[in-house]
Amino acid sequence: MTQRLEKPKGGFNFDNYQRNLFLEQKGLSLPKAISTGTTIVGVIFKDGIVLGADTRATEDTIVAEKNCKKIHYLAPNMYCCGAGTAADTEFTTALISSKLELHRLNTGREARVTTAMTFLKQMLFRYQGNVGAALILGGFDVNGPSLFLIHPHGSTDKTPYGTMGSGSLAAMSVFETRWRKNLERQEAIDLVKDAVEAGIFNDLGSGSNVDINIIERGRCEILRNYAKPNERDEKQASYKYPRGTTSILKESIRNLVLVTEGEAMDIS
Repeated sequence: MTQRLEKPKGGFNFDNYQRNLFLEQKGLSLPKAISTGTTIVGVIFKDGIVLGADTRATEDTIVAEKNCKKIHYLAPNMYCCGAGTAADTEFTTALISSKLELHRLNTGREARVTTAMTFLKQMLFRYQGNVGAALILGGFDVNGPSLFLIHPHGSTDKTPYGTMGSGSLAAMSVFETRWRKNLERQEAIDLVKDAVEAGIFNDLGSGSNVDINIIERGRCEILRNYAKPNERDEKQASYKYPRGTTSILKESIRNLVLVTEGEAMDIS
């Protein structure tokens, strides 16, 4: 028995519109887009590359984590900043990191940054944006320092500097103003720090501290909590009150657990 293959339709597909409308009329709420918050940046300098990220993890309007790590290990010569859904960025980078390790063992040489970029973009394109991972990949290989921006649908950009996440516009304004070719190491670090802080102060989804990774030929330096622009000051007054400050009007103790004795269970 042969099956007939239909030619794929081009353009938009509205086949499920009536179904979704029917489900919505029955009271089923349709899924909504989730807004995530992050500021991640990367910049190439004279002898390497600097990656930076904030450390706030959000869950809708709640700050879920104040000091999370958004710069993920891929290989000894490359790291990857992640924005979007935290689980997607973490497990995507972990999966590609294991593939790069197998690639190094198979070839006997250091993996190139373009290899990691290809692995990442192929995986994200396969899931058509349903894996919410926006990534900034930076590394140093035989071709020198490389920086790639990888979008959740699999498209990529190769740029000398870049930003992603909800605070990317504020961070990009700093780069557009102050970036130049052949930056010195400390100049690049200061530029990345200021760019991430611009995202922290101008975007509610970004916050807490600034993490920085410097990748150069043969080495990588991790500066965890390099800057802490949001440290809390000591309270100006003590809010501890002595026992008895508030009077107890009445006290009632109730036993809410009732224990009844029953017949023993037959286990013969």
